[in-house]
Amino acid sequence: MTATARNRPAVSAIITTFNEEQNIAECIESLLWCDEILVVDSFSTDRTPEIAQRYEKVRFFQRTYFGSASQKNWAMDQVPNDWILIFDADERCTPALQQEIETLLAAGAKHEAYTIRRRVWFLGKVIRFSGWQHDQVVRLVRRGSARYPNRRVHADMITRGPAPLLRSPMEHFMTDSFDDYARRIEKYSFWGAAQNWREGRKSGPMEVFGRSIWRFLRTYVFQLGVFDGMHGLVFCMLQAYGTYLKWSLLWGWHVNAARGRNPTLPIFDDREETWRGLEDGDGGGSAQPPQAEGAG
Repeated sequence: MTATARNRPAVSAIITTFNEEQNIAECIESLLWCDEILVVDSFSTDRTPEIAQRYEKVRFFQRTYFGSASQKNWAMDQVPNDWILIFDADERCTPALQQEIETLLAAGAKHEAYTIRRRVWFLGKVIRFSGWQHDQVVRLVRRGSARYPNRRVHADMITRGPAPLLRSPMEHFMTDSFDDYARRIEKYSFWGAAQNWREGRKSGPMEVFGRSIWRFLRTYVFQLGVFDGMHGLVFCMLQAYGTYLKWSLLWGWHVNAARGRNPTLPIFDDREETWRGLEDGDGGGSAQPPQAEGAG
């Protein structure tokens, strides 16, 4: 086990990027307490590579993008240290989260994976409801104990055993630009439709109309998006639009396939050995732990 001068196991941070010049510096700086930072870039066309490589602790890689899960699984295989902390470029590690993680590891972590709550920001405002009030992701893992399923979108970490929830959140600056977020919704909808196509799913009126309406009602009414004000209304409508677009795309692809015109899908990493024994008979854990575990 590699240890640091702070008397805790060494930690490697992973950040995946594509055209993140507005975010990458702040993300890296929030993680400089880690022993190394791996930035895995999908051939950005902006200044992301230049900015990332300014930092002494950064090991910089470029790799073709097959999806977030594939990038992060590949990055985890490059890590020499016992513990891995995974962040997206639009996320920030808070001082409280840093202290909790370092204290936890120094005391001897009882589990092989831990979940972190995300505090979501949308156009400069914290989204406290709208379905994001319980946003939690497994991001701190012991090397070799966790893996992402090979999906282009919506890949939740599979862990060996439970992943207790840490008390301190990370900050997730989802977007500071409406235009950027609308484009992102369209991109994720395309990927989601492609994932559904690969899985042999169909789409019709209940999917195109019913799922979209239900998505809005669920997030805005039942998950209290109304209490997020105008930000919540716009945010929930964008989520519903993404659902509509995903299932409309899938419907259109099936219509054209019946006419002999198959869709052009994004590249999937079918070579990826995603599971490594974590999916069956090895205690595949949940990404939604029942209780918080304190660090001190």
